[in-house]
Amino acid sequence: MSAAVGVVLAAGMGTRVGADGNKAYLPLAGRSMVSWSVAAVAAAPSIDRTVLVFRRGERDVAERTIAEELPGTAVEFVEGGDSRHGSESNALRYLSGDIEAGAVDVVAVHDAARPLAGADLVDAAVTVARRHGGAVPALAAPDVLRVDPSGTAEYLAPQLPDGAGVVRVQTPQAFRALPLLQAYRAAERTGFEGTDTSSCVERFTELDIRTFPGAEHNLKVTFPADLDIADRLLRARVRSVPRGR
Repeated sequence: MSAAVGVVLAAGMGTRVGADGNKAYLPLAGRSMVSWSVAAVAAAPSIDRTVLVFRRGERDVAERTIAEELPGTAVEFVEGGDSRHGSESNALRYLSGDIEAGAVDVVAVHDAARPLAGADLVDAAVTVARRHGGAVPALAAPDVLRVDPSGTAEYLAPQLPDGAGVVRVQTPQAFRALPLLQAYRAAERTGFEGTDTSSCVERFTELDIRTFPGAEHNLKVTFPADLDIADRLLRARVRSVPRGR
């Protein structure tokens, strides 16, 4: 049986959120942001292996954080690159032998800065990717305007899934592993840097990338106010879990 690998990207900075360093280690509801994201990926029944991509020079803090906050969770560690795209490339390079051997058939990529994603969202991404080739969680964006050169604006009418309208995309994004690896090798040869995983796959492969419903609570922590919102939502989630679990 081929395996699905979940990759959590935690090699960025925290400039906009106001962090003095890597925002992935900011505390939320009693533990670091990154541990919430890793826990969601590792808990998904569809995920067989979990990889954490850490920022250069932070291997010790990454390993210590996971050991202390997620004891018993099997996590593999890969050093990140200078950009999101570079970090994804490093993760795929690390997995390349298993991908080419057929031992890994799907790779799901998730942002550490989305700590509220649930295991169900990860499973949905893997299922859609196995069925169609690629999977991107998305939400309708009803407040989007299109403005023409004269300044005239009109509302766009988004539709989900697979509609022609405008949507807001999230992570985890999942793709069949071999075409994904080949896309990033092609990107390296041409100097292409994608804004997210799907942009690279779309440019260099013929995979059928499908959207599926994302989650309203799956916010990305970008600004200081996002930290407060994520902290409150995670604390409410912890309170709702019955004691003993």
